[in-house]
Amino acid sequence: YRRLHTKETQLSEFNQTEIKAMLGSYTKVLFVRDPFHRLITTFLQGMGISPSFSSFVQEVLDSGMHNGSIAWRPLVSLCRPCLIQYDYVVMFGFLRQELGHLLRRAGLPVGSLLPELTDSQVQWTYRWLSEQMFSELSAQQKKQLSHFYRWDLAAFPFSSSFLSA
Repeated sequence: YRRLHTKETQLSEFNQTEIKAMLGSYTKVLFVRDPFHRLITTFLQGMGISPSFSSFVQEVLDSGMHNGSIAWRPLVSLCRPCLIQYDYVVMFGFLRQELGHLLRRAGLPVGSLLPELTDSQVQWTYRWLSEQMFSELSAQQKKQLSHFYRWDLAAFPFSSSFLSA
């Protein structure tokens, strides 16, 4: 597409006709992850300057929906699932299975391109981390986080998320 190769062009900079023409020629894949897991990862990577997970979560909540970092902003505000009709939605935690299916659909050899993924270990680790981190939060923070990520929780099947309760 004519403006495709300009540096960091946002989808919102195109009009609806351009978006439809541009996206119609691509296979669109969206990788999604439980928003609470995204918060944990962001905190553990030191992207917040907070000394505790609870104070980091408060920073996230105080930053608001549109002023925060893309590392923790709700997915629906970043990937626009209501505007873009994705061909595939790949859930973190099921990467091996879903990427294998995606590669087969694309006609590519699965075995040679797929890295070794240990989804069950990742799921167990995040379950344990989630329990630990969630217990640090106040009841008010838990409620506010569930509200903050309500559209992600409605749009994607994060049924086992601590924020779904």
